[in-house]
Amino acid sequence: MWNDVWLVAGKDLRIEWRSRVTFSQVLPFALLVLVLFGFALDANRPVLDAATSGLFWITVLFVALTAVQRSTSLETTDGARRALLLAGVEPAAVFLGKALAVAVQLLFVEVVLVGGVIILYNAAVESFPLLVATLLAATIGIAATGTLLGALVAGVRARETVLPILLLPVLAPVLIGATRAFDDALGTAAVDGWAWLGLLAGFGMINVVLGALAYGVLLEET
Repeated sequence: MWNDVWLVAGKDLRIEWRSRVTFSQVLPFALLVLVLFGFALDANRPVLDAATSGLFWITVLFVALTAVQRSTSLETTDGARRALLLAGVEPAAVFLGKALAVAVQLLFVEVVLVGGVIILYNAAVESFPLLVATLLAATIGIAATGTLLGALVAGVRARETVLPILLLPVLAPVLIGATRAFDDALGTAAVDGWAWLGLLAGFGMINVVLGALAYGVLLEET
C-alpha cells in the first residue's frame, strides 16, 4: 500500500511542479496577505505583535483552501477518479497520497511564511522545536481534513464555494491550537504551547484514521 501512497503523492507533486502554481501564484498571494496585515496593524505595534500567530495561521488556511481545491480538481477531470477505481489502488492509499502531497505544498509555503513573519513583523522565535512540531502537527491535520472534505464535495457543481464553507469551521480547532502553540514558540503569550500541540496531534490522528476508513466510500459515491 505504501508504494501506492508514494505513487499518488508523486503524481500530484509532479503535476504541481510542472504547473508552478504554488511558486508563481499561491506563494506570492500568501506573502501579499502578510504584508497587507502588517500595513493594517503597523500603527498599533503591540496589537500586531499579539496577533502575529493568528495572522500567520489565517494566511495558511487561505493557502490550504487553494491546495485542497487543486488536489480535488485533479481527480475530477478527464475521468481520473474512475481510473483510480479501475486501477485497483487501495482507497486508503489514495487518501494518504493526496494528503501527503497537500501537506508537502503547505509545509513549503509555511517555511517561507515563517521567514516572512520574522522579517516583516520582527518576530523572534524562542522555541524552534515547538515551532517545527506545531507546523508538522497542524499541517497533517489540515491536509487530512481538507483531502477528506474535498472528496466529499467532489461531485458537487459548486464545490469551489461549498468547500470553504465546510472546511473552515472544521479547521477551527487547528486554528486555535496552532495559534496558541505559536504564541508560546514566539514568546508573545504565556501559554503552554506543548499542551496545545497535543490537541493538534490528536486532531490530526483522528482525521487521518477517519479519512483512511471513509475515503473509499466517498470515492465510489462521487
